Amino acid sequence: MSKNAEQRIALALAIAYDYGQVDGDHHKAWVIDQMVRALTDCPSEVKYGTDSQGYKYSYSVQGESEEYKHWVKTHNNGEDGPDTYSWDEGITP
Repeated sequence: MSKNAEQRIALALAIAYDYGQVDGDHHKAWVIDQMVRALTDCPSEVKYGTDSQGYKYSYSVQGESEEYKHWVKTHNNGEDGPDTYSWDEGITP
């Protein structure tokens, strides 16, 4: 089910609010990527991880939509061809 513009913006802002102040460039890159995914109507997915004490946890991330894939492809295209730039998906905080 496609989200409308207000829902996309609200989700992107919620991601920024919840994770935007986590230290580390690799984590901030993840936040930016997740915001772009929210704005390009990517589906929500549940992922699972294990913390440093061995406890399992779940978290929600945005998958990939065709709009997101096109956005990244356009971002990466430059004066030296389709791979002039790269898109950093970051690391989950």
